[in-house]
Amino acid sequence: MIIDAHTHLFPDEVRKKRKDFCTRDEGFRLLYGGPKARLAGLPDLLETMDRENVDRSVVCGFPWKDPAICREGNDYLLECAREFPDRILPFICPPLHSLHPAKKELARCLARGAKGIGELAFYHGGIAAQELRLLVSLGQSLAGTGVPFLLHASEPVGHDYPGKNPKTLQPIYQLLQQIPGVDLILAHWGGGFFFYELMPEVARLARRVYYDTAASPFLYRPRIYSLAVRILGPDRVLWGSDFPLLSPARYFREMEMAEAGLSPRVRAKILGRNAQRLFTNG
Repeated sequence: MIIDAHTHLFPDEVRKKRKDFCTRDEGFRLLYGGPKARLAGLPDLLETMDRENVDRSVVCGFPWKDPAICREGNDYLLECAREFPDRILPFICPPLHSLHPAKKELARCLARGAKGIGELAFYHGGIAAQELRLLVSLGQSLAGTGVPFLLHASEPVGHDYPGKNPKTLQPIYQLLQQIPGVDLILAHWGGGFFFYELMPEVARLARRVYYDTAASPFLYRPRIYSLAVRILGPDRVLWGSDFPLLSPARYFREMEMAEAGLSPRVRAKILGRNAQRLFTNG
């Protein structure tokens, strides 16, 4: 079983009217306003999955500021999962401007079959105190449900790119202190947060934290895999492609490199067994 834990799809209207939606949402403009930024729909993802022998994919919502657009995007992902229940695992994004609408949309989508929430992100300004309070409330509402949430994270150093904010690791630590019963997935290797699990107090808080590999070839050398496994063990790393940003094949090649230092058993866990256990209780 190969499971892609991090992909992005958008409805036809968003893909066809990209410029219009860029004027309506600054976060969307930041990530997708450039001419090289790719937008994909369900047929694109299924074609790639078939070609690369990927069995299932998590499709992520987008944190639109407009609740109406947010709802439409979530409905699209839920419909994708309804059409292909054995292949698509829908994660949804509630609107993040206010707690009550966020909880209402989350409850609606969970009732319709959402498997998680995310990729939650604050692309302008990062996770400030108000945003942290919202994340804590959403996280606490998931305690004991087994529903994970996926949070965008970025490293505090290195090259700049759309969506990067250097001030995310401390808020993540504060978040973990307040949601001990929740499975949290930190995207993009958690912005390097897992290195801090060498600190005993961080490791204790992060026992239910998973790290996905989204955009890894743009961020780290293949050695990141062996380092992560040495620190975390093999059970909390999830392969995520960030499709359509990168193809699955790019990751498969890296994981097979000697520098990655992965045995076939560990590689199989990263490519699907860990995600199967987390998302499907398989």
